[in-house]
Amino acid sequence: MAKSKKQNQVSEFDQSIAASVSFFEKNQKKILYCVGTCLAIIIAALLIHQFYITPRNQRAKEAIFQAEQQFQNGNYEKALEGDEAGLGFLAVADQFGHTKVGNLAHLYAGLCYEKQGKYEEAVEQLKDFSGAGDEMISPAALGALGNCYAQLGDNEKAAETLLKAAKKADNNTLSPTFLIQAGQIFEALDKQDRALECYKQVKEKYQQSFEHNNIDKYIERLQK
Repeated sequence: MAKSKKQNQVSEFDQSIAASVSFFEKNQKKILYCVGTCLAIIIAALLIHQFYITPRNQRAKEAIFQAEQQFQNGNYEKALEGDEAGLGFLAVADQFGHTKVGNLAHLYAGLCYEKQGKYEEAVEQLKDFSGAGDEMISPAALGALGNCYAQLGDNEKAAETLLKAAKKADNNTLSPTFLIQAGQIFEALDKQDRALECYKQVKEKYQQSFEHNNIDKYIERLQK
């Protein structure tokens, strides 16, 4: 009985193997084609990364260096447009748009325009910055965008953008600043309840921040 059962199991296993072999033989061309296609895609991706993306990123880093120096020195026009020493942020963003450095050039360009009081141009550049998935640069870019909206008189959009920046940062360094800015804009819009929510969030959530030391005066003013 046991021997018969074992023979049946072996027979079923043999049948499964035979079925698999038969399937492969019937579909050999299709299977090999699919495997070959997948390998070709993987190899192509590796080659593109090694011989195109990596060198392009390196060239972009070299190209943006002079513009960063101009920005740090407060020469915002040269940082934007470039000079005989090198490309400006606008050219870097245009020529290396699909690289991390090209993306960062949009942020720099937006900040340059903001420093020059050209808020519409700043908004366009800041909107083109896709973010870096970090706790500082991406929220700071959103915060700058919010401030530009405020300068253009679009206070609703400004406040909501600053709230997004605070949420994205979620740290004691940036979030309290953005929340207080949003609160002040809400006060100007006569939305006292929303302003109070912003200030209370600073008090309750960001107790290690510098802004926490003075937040009570904002809250008390609205609760009188």
